[in-house]
Amino acid sequence: MKGAGLAEADHGHEAVYDRSAAEWHEGRAEFYPERPWIDRLAAGLAPRAAVLDLGCGSGHPVAADLTGRGFAVTGLDFSAAMLAVARQAMPGGTWVQGDMRALDLGATFAAVIAWDSFFHLTAAEQAALIPRIAAHLVPGGWFLYTAGPQEGEVWGAVSGGPVYHASLSPAGYAAALEGCGMILRRFVAEDPETAGRSVYLAERR
Repeated sequence: MKGAGLAEADHGHEAVYDRSAAEWHEGRAEFYPERPWIDRLAAGLAPRAAVLDLGCGSGHPVAADLTGRGFAVTGLDFSAAMLAVARQAMPGGTWVQGDMRALDLGATFAAVIAWDSFFHLTAAEQAALIPRIAAHLVPGGWFLYTAGPQEGEVWGAVSGGPVYHASLSPAGYAAALEGCGMILRRFVAEDPETAGRSVYLAERR
């Protein structure tokens, strides 16, 4: 699959993330806001469970942490430069360059994590991706992701490059998840534990 973990065809994210890969990786070594949620997720998984890190970037810190805990982690990202860093840092890892919008790995996972990645897609792309994510989860599997606290679109920056963000409303996510056999178990708007990210945790029934 040609890389495109984000909506780069519309917003130019691939160039931004390729250009900033080394800087991004170095910064993430010191910044792990998702740790409380990764701890909670990991506590509910069986030993050596399979986990998909969707939009994994350089594999740090999430994939590296989960691999260190003994889970079988697959990382998927659109950025060749990010994955090159991941492969160098963790040569034994499973790294896939691909477009999350066309997710089709032929495998299922106990958890799918899309932290600071899913929200780069347009709202329509997110709604279309949710059934694909559900199809990659075992019954009882978890989908952990960040998005906005309300419906809307905003622009941010990565290493000075512009990046797009979109979100459904919490009710919109709940309906989209319900439509493909998942249920929204937790939603925390602008969670202070995670430097203000809005966090969603869904379970496949």
